[in-house]
Amino acid sequence: MNRNLLMRGLLVVVVVATCAFWAFPLGDSIRLGLDLRGGIHLLLEVLTDDALRAEAQKDVDSLVQELDEKGAPGVTGAVDSPVSFRLTGLAVDQDELLPDILEETMPYWTWRRADEDVIFDRRPDEVNNIREMAINQALQTIRNRVDEFGVAEPVIQRQGLGSNRLVVQLPGVDDPERVKNLIKNTAFLEFRLAEYPPSGGAAVDTQEILGQYGGTLPDHLEIVAQDLRGEDGNVVGQGYYALEKRPVITGRDLKTARASLGQFQEPVVNFSLTHEGAQIFEDWTGANVGRPLAIVLDGRVQSAPTIESRISDSGVITGSFTQQEVEDLATVLRSGALPAGIEYLEQRAVGPSLGQDSIDQGTRAFAYGIALVLLVMLFVYKGSGINAMVALALNFVLVFGVLAYFGAALTLPGIAGLILTIGMAVDANVLVFERIREELHNGRTVKASVVSGFGKAWSSILDANLTTLIAAIFLINFGTGPIRGFAVTLTVGILASVFTAVFNSRLLFDLLLSRSGRVERLSI
Repeated sequence: MNRNLLMRGLLVVVVVATCAFWAFPLGDSIRLGLDLRGGIHLLLEVLTDDALRAEAQKDVDSLVQELDEKGAPGVTGAVDSPVSFRLTGLAVDQDELLPDILEETMPYWTWRRADEDVIFDRRPDEVNNIREMAINQALQTIRNRVDEFGVAEPVIQRQGLGSNRLVVQLPGVDDPERVKNLIKNTAFLEFRLAEYPPSGGAAVDTQEILGQYGGTLPDHLEIVAQDLRGEDGNVVGQGYYALEKRPVITGRDLKTARASLGQFQEPVVNFSLTHEGAQIFEDWTGANVGRPLAIVLDGRVQSAPTIESRISDSGVITGSFTQQEVEDLATVLRSGALPAGIEYLEQRAVGPSLGQDSIDQGTRAFAYGIALVLLVMLFVYKGSGINAMVALALNFVLVFGVLAYFGAALTLPGIAGLILTIGMAVDANVLVFERIREELHNGRTVKASVVSGFGKAWSSILDANLTTLIAAIFLINFGTGPIRGFAVTLTVGILASVFTAVFNSRLLFDLLLSRSGRVERLSI
């Protein structure tokens, strides 16, 4: 055996052995997609305008404060749209304050005067940056929440390049409403001082609170409602508190949160604070012992316990929670807040039994396809058909090995891609075999016919597989879900088919021709 043949043989053995190591056992190495395993498919849209409005409001507050410090008090601001806001009360001769402030802290805004108001517009490039950051942060936050929820092998990705839609696939999950609430829940947590009632529970209505302040609530306060629940946990009424607008700390100051049980065995959330948050909380609670501290979640009071002593770096969130609610609340608090709202566009649920039916049907189709292809190859190409059979077997070892290595999930369309790969795997062999037969019919020797057959068929093999590969790559980049699963499997199958056709099939023929003595006939 010459050195070239030996090196090619070693290459084939190493590649196939490596892929076999990755691929087997199949049950452990190949992940099943949602349509085969069962679970939930969600299509979400990130409302990026929410993030733009939040950033605009933050800049309005910052700008008003800067102007007040630089000698322009009484200026007010209002957000007109996600990309613009206006200032009211800024005199014309005070416009000269704006360029320096904007250059130092807000260079991404342009401004113009409109009569008594000053209009600010956010630069388009900054608008795109904020939208992109909101989508990426939402993607990461949702991934954190799903990971905390304990879903094995979820798929969480953007629907396509530049899209603000996210695809979430959760195999093995059968409670879609809980998952939807967990993903969408903003869980914006605030700790705020309650000025009224001073203790003893919520006010029965807003008029009771307004009466304490002569009918007009001070600017630094706002009324926030609380759901009052009965012993069965159902809402039986509303209570109200007058809270300071400025929170002491928020959920951003939390270091961790976990579900636990309170002193009366009721479900609660234990939390700990960051170093900076703990210092603020300790100083504030030490100065307000005996006053109620309202725990506000998504704009509603959960509880308002009285501060009995200085609190440093940990505490408890109490309320009328169920055990499942505190577990989900702790998960959301640990994963961070969403930067924008989420809207559900599509929801599909696949049962495990339907997934098993898909596996069974796909397996049968796979087996029938292989059997028919092998019979045809043996009938048409006689002994050389065995070469195609070996190439087909090795092709599937390569495909499953690569899928397992990259952690790709096998879906029902992926099975369709595998079945199509059966045809692609022998297509190159058909082109080569027909060329070899043509050369033999023209009276050339077996060795010359094999060399010429592989040489002349190569351009056709490359053309057929390259055009299909280009289409598959486009499907991977722009497709989602089932389309992407089909394209991934097809791409791997095409590359494996070319490898088996160029190396494996040629190697088997060369091994036959390398035997001592001249080969006079070829069964083809």
